[in-house]
Amino acid sequence: MPLNLKLSHRETAFNNEVVMRFELYNSLFQTLPFYQVKDTGILLPFFSSHCEKETNKLISPTAIIESFFKKYVPDIDHREQINRMFRFIQYIERQVVLFDAIEDSSFNKLGRADDTGTLQVLTQQAAVSQDARNEISAKLNDFSLRLVLTAHPTQFYPGTILGIMTDLIEALKTNDINTIDVLLQQLGKTPFFNKTSPTPVDEAISLAWFLENIFYHAVSGIQSKLDEEFDINPERHNQLLELGFWPGGDRDGNPNVTTEITKSVASFLRQRAFRCYYRDYRVLKRRVTFRGVEKAMADLDKLIYSNANFKQDDRDLQPEILELLRSIRHTLVADHDSLFVNLVDDLIRKVSLFGCYFATLDIRQDSRVLRKVFKFCTTNSGIDTGIPNGFLDFSEEEKIKNIVFNEANIVCPEDEDKLICDTLNTIRLMKEIQYTNGEKACQRFIISNCQQASDILQLMDLFLWSGWKKENLSVDFMPLFEMVNDLKSAAQVMETLYTHPVYKEHLARRGNVQTIMLGFSDSTKDGGYLMANWSIYNAKVELTAMARKYGIDLAFFDGRGGPPARGGGKTHRFYASMGDEIANKHIQLTIQGQTVSSQYGSVETARFNMEQLINAGVISALQPNPNDLLDVKHKALISDMAEESYQLFLELRQHPLFVEYLEKFSPLKLLSHINISSRPTKRNSDAALKLEDLRAISFVTSWSQLKQSIPGFYGVGTALNKMKEAGNWNEVKDLYNSSGFFKTMVDNCVMSMTKSDFRVTAYLEKDKKFGPFWKMLRDEYELTKAMLLELTGTTMLMGEYPVERRSIAIREKIVLPLVIMQHYALHCLNNNPDEELAKIYNKLVIRTVYGIVNAGRNLA
Repeated sequence: MPLNLKLSHRETAFNNEVVMRFELYNSLFQTLPFYQVKDTGILLPFFSSHCEKETNKLISPTAIIESFFKKYVPDIDHREQINRMFRFIQYIERQVVLFDAIEDSSFNKLGRADDTGTLQVLTQQAAVSQDARNEISAKLNDFSLRLVLTAHPTQFYPGTILGIMTDLIEALKTNDINTIDVLLQQLGKTPFFNKTSPTPVDEAISLAWFLENIFYHAVSGIQSKLDEEFDINPERHNQLLELGFWPGGDRDGNPNVTTEITKSVASFLRQRAFRCYYRDYRVLKRRVTFRGVEKAMADLDKLIYSNANFKQDDRDLQPEILELLRSIRHTLVADHDSLFVNLVDDLIRKVSLFGCYFATLDIRQDSRVLRKVFKFCTTNSGIDTGIPNGFLDFSEEEKIKNIVFNEANIVCPEDEDKLICDTLNTIRLMKEIQYTNGEKACQRFIISNCQQASDILQLMDLFLWSGWKKENLSVDFMPLFEMVNDLKSAAQVMETLYTHPVYKEHLARRGNVQTIMLGFSDSTKDGGYLMANWSIYNAKVELTAMARKYGIDLAFFDGRGGPPARGGGKTHRFYASMGDEIANKHIQLTIQGQTVSSQYGSVETARFNMEQLINAGVISALQPNPNDLLDVKHKALISDMAEESYQLFLELRQHPLFVEYLEKFSPLKLLSHINISSRPTKRNSDAALKLEDLRAISFVTSWSQLKQSIPGFYGVGTALNKMKEAGNWNEVKDLYNSSGFFKTMVDNCVMSMTKSDFRVTAYLEKDKKFGPFWKMLRDEYELTKAMLLELTGTTMLMGEYPVERRSIAIREKIVLPLVIMQHYALHCLNNNPDEELAKIYNKLVIRTVYGIVNAGRNLA
């Protein structure tokens, strides 16, 4: 009963704070300074209503568009119809921004179903007794959280729009009508997208907006609260809160990244950190005007100002800055009654957190590229490395026996393959970045598509051949296991490393801490939703057991995208439900795309989501739920469902129409033309499209644009139905009601389905070629929906989360016209050979993608 009352209160608050205010402020769009705005403002409500009404009748998008213009604007030609559609898009994408801003401005008024996961709850528990406080403090000292910002191309808001949104959110909190009106006008005149594709440096600059404006304040605010409430050891080995950064370092994700780009991004991050420090220092300077601190303040001013604005020092200044700040603090305490010491403490905390690097710049490269570099070094470099001829043709066992760790100095010739040069030069650059920005600035090398222990050991050799010394190798080597088969063998790979004498020594020098990255995106593309989640769960259990066997402190780094199909959804609930079989004291995950702006777009939301992750890690250790430890029977049950789902997903992938269907009815082929990313949509970009080369993000985005979130649910219904037919339904229901892991996995699947809408493509059922294929997809959707409703005991998808469901419904209603226009333009492209018009249709499709993804917040 209390839960129902709480939900009822939240629904009422949502209606008052979000729905009603959106309807009110949406009317201001009637006066926005768009081209032909009056006509657009009048027509758009009719167009939206027409799309909804005709979609309910399962009318095709083409017929919907044609009937609308015939009824409402009968006297314009085809080109003018397209022009009106562009005006509609311009209007709708700003409606999405307005709805985002209103929701975010109401964040603290709505109340949240997950309020139990905040720091306030931890402090309340600590207030019960000193023992409770000590227990939580001890756990926090053994815990760490790292959020890693990645430049995946699903964030469509440029920095200018993000700035307007931030100001709009503040104005909406107080319903400042005049300011809101002006900001909406500014929004109307500000471009939403780039005319040219950004460079990797541009992407880094764009994403660094969040570092400077959000995380700088949110992270230090949380750390301050923790320091105040608990006994946090300042000398601990790992920082409690850390940030990571991939733009400019991730080569596998973006083949356009070069050594020079990495160097530029590292320099940029350093400068941004100092600019943040200088803004805080100016406040400090206005207050700390006492005798005894003049020299320290002047030295501090010179250091911070020059590095924020002019030539940067070529050394790590963090120790020197902290020493100056602590001397100032000492004088304030000793001679000036601790006046304004809180300002000094705040800056000390921030410099301790962010150093001269702001966020750790991770380097990532594919194992296949690294093997190619290793081959060059051992066969073509002219340097005797001690590696025997034909090494790469050896078996894995022979490689492990024959690999030696000699130091050498291999310099890549300028005319050598660019990937080989980039890899070797970047390895040298990492040492330089560590010297100038601090060791934490660039200390992690991630090997994606890691398949064997030799992939790691060979990379260690590349470092030793590039100026690094074995005893001073201040780098963490991180395997990334993604594919289903690689996840199955991951524990054996790590045991080989843990028992290898050289790697064992290296780990000992690194504090016996091993980070392992697990990728949700490619594993979902490889095995489907259930199998990906279950494979990763099993891999974590096996990897944890292996690490504990050898006394290794294990940290899992989860490569999560926005949607459940890429590991997103209610992430904190996953971490809260891991159980003792899975190492969970270090939480590391990627945040990317529109997930950055939706969950970390303001200081308030960033703090809330980070606090939930901290709470998940602490509470799962201190108050473990016995049901989170799956027993043998439940594991067998999930395993059977995962296998059933996997087989159906494989059949779908192997269907002869699978890729053609995506190419024809989704914007897949056009994603590379969207000016939001410097990366290609697939690997082997010059080759014909093959599913294995298609990047997971393009794969998931295409299905979400189709409003058929196949990667997020396909096979789940069949798997559940098989369990029911086998007489195991009560066991499955018991599992859903008791296991946090299984419930979260199911609920995130339900979220994916809530954002699907097969009405839009219902016309394909009559298509001679694709009709049976479409019907196969729709039938699995309907089966999955029926099974999930029965399992969750609800009458509608997301029935347990009415506010979230309502939010999704409003967003889907806002962008339905975009979906209809996209399908109309794709139909025109498929059936119109006119080259000039084809360019316009392409542009129309591309423009609709922006708004659809932004509205979905975790669709790609």
